[in-house]
Amino acid sequence: MTAAVEWNNMQLSRRDMAASLALGFVGKEVRIAETNVEVKTADGICDADFFYPAKGSHPGVLIWHDSLGSRPAIRELGRRMAREGYAVLAPNLFYRTARVPVFDDSFDYAKNPADREKYGRIVKPFLEPGAAERDAVAYVSFLDAQRQVNRKRKIGTHGYCLGGPYVLKAAAALPDRVGAGASFHGGFLVTGKPDSPHLLAPKIKARLYFAIASDDDRREPDVKDQLEAAFRTARVRSEIEVYPNALHGWCVPDSKAVNQADADRAWGKLVKLYKTAL
Repeated sequence: MTAAVEWNNMQLSRRDMAASLALGFVGKEVRIAETNVEVKTADGICDADFFYPAKGSHPGVLIWHDSLGSRPAIRELGRRMAREGYAVLAPNLFYRTARVPVFDDSFDYAKNPADREKYGRIVKPFLEPGAAERDAVAYVSFLDAQRQVNRKRKIGTHGYCLGGPYVLKAAAALPDRVGAGASFHGGFLVTGKPDSPHLLAPKIKARLYFAIASDDDRREPDVKDQLEAAFRTARVRSEIEVYPNALHGWCVPDSKAVNQADADRAWGKLVKLYKTAL
């Protein structure tokens, strides 16, 4: 039987449907709803998508998207998490400079200098010190105000690529609210700067999981060791894993590096983390 899915204020586009079919999500016996929302932050109004099971209240989850922004692949990951029994907020992290769609299908950072300039201009305000922490507080406040969110349960948060370090920032900014966090092929987790995300470990109470791509590990082999040392010293419960057959981006379904077997394995680790910690 085809799944009964409620779509609030949004039609399922052809691209979204194609992503659903490719990932095998259409047809599951799970009824979810989704809506476009606007989240008031300290810096403006963020456009976002909110996904949730059609009935009941559930633990909240915050997704930090990758460098290419909110798009069908990210929305499908939000739906997939909602089917696991969570109320999920997937914000447009670049809302300060552009609403969704931020980048079109012709965008090519590697080959087009104009696109590189556009990317730097759009992303810069999000990267400013303190911006992500302010956003995290606003996003979690939004989730806690929704009837679909069970405020007695902890919040989970996970991120991809660019979004990876903001999992740590959110967990440190809201240590009593965030119960679990995960980073998938996250970048800039360990830097040489005094505000490096891994140095936030003493402020974190959440359980953490880090999935590292093989090419990222070859390029920065010390990252996993510095993460492990920081979490061990701060007594943060964590697991750090290098995927030897996976390349950067493998968990996002529209990536050229997608590796379905390892993506499914990483998803299983995320679901297990949330079921244990939230």
